[in-house]
Amino acid sequence: MQKADTSHLFDELDAALQSGSSEKRLAMLRQVTDLFLYEADRLSEEQIGIFDIVLVQLIERIEARTLAEISERLAPIANAPTDLTLSLAGHSEISIARPVLKSSSRLTTADLVDIAKTQSHGHLLAISERAQIETAVTDVLLDRGNQAVVRSVAGNSGAKFSENGFEALLKAAEGDDRLAETTGQRLDLPLNLLQQLLSRASEAVRTRLLARTPAEFQEEMRRALSAATAAVDRESSKPRDFHRAKVSVGMLRAKGDLHESTLCEFARSRKYEEMTVALSLLSSTSLEIIKPLMNSPMDDGLLIPCKVADCKWETVSAILSTKLPSGSAPKAGHETLKSEFAKLSKTNAERLLRFWQVREASARSA
Repeated sequence: MQKADTSHLFDELDAALQSGSSEKRLAMLRQVTDLFLYEADRLSEEQIGIFDIVLVQLIERIEARTLAEISERLAPIANAPTDLTLSLAGHSEISIARPVLKSSSRLTTADLVDIAKTQSHGHLLAISERAQIETAVTDVLLDRGNQAVVRSVAGNSGAKFSENGFEALLKAAEGDDRLAETTGQRLDLPLNLLQQLLSRASEAVRTRLLARTPAEFQEEMRRALSAATAAVDRESSKPRDFHRAKVSVGMLRAKGDLHESTLCEFARSRKYEEMTVALSLLSSTSLEIIKPLMNSPMDDGLLIPCKVADCKWETVSAILSTKLPSGSAPKAGHETLKSEFAKLSKTNAERLLRFWQVREASARSA
């Protein structure tokens, strides 16, 4: 391309702006964009400012397809006109905004924060794919972004996270195995947070993380897994004093205030002793049968008294969660247990529970 005659070009530009003809504006937009791209590496900031003013005026009332093309061409240019870049980045049409949001180095951290706070999830997703993202930006992405945005930024090795950002990431990963796995593979995730993630993750996620960890980080991952397993073991082996729970829950029963909703609230509040006593009373079985079921590494046994007590799955799930450290994701096989609970009849559950009671009574008298 030959260097353009700028004085002649700007005469034509003035005529195009005055006429208001869309055809002339489109032709002029392309010509001015070509000229800028040709001269970009030789232009001063003052000269770029002139192009900026002209191009911002020219893009008014231009169809989206052409603006998307302009955005694609300007996105990689380090000294692209600032106002034009901002105008394109904040455009409501994501096909126009995406190229500059994803690639333009002309956008500052403050610009990106402002856009992330006000624009759509599509805009946030484009920002999440930038080569480098500062903590102020990732904080907003995690706060406002949907699942796709959070997963994208978690998998971006060029994204930086604040302490609050990592905490938000761990919270979002609860119940989302894919996100938990992506987060666990981040090399910048502090060890204490990796241990928290693993303590909340499903067994399947833990296994895959260990398998996919680079050899040089295998030992660190094993230590984290060991710490996470120890946290679960500590939770299940805590010393328990059921005396006060027997008194308080017994009083609720005497007043007619002990219901499934009470049991569910005990579970959600992680009032372990009260929950265990309430389940034994609602299922009309001894506490000595319920306690081993709560301490067992297997969860299917608890389905029996829960079915006898006419619990909904929501309550059963809340009870199962108390066997794990606070905030942990359900164990692998949680959905299978849900299916088994739905198939289990109350009659069969009552029959099995009576068998356990007889066996337990026999063991005591032996």
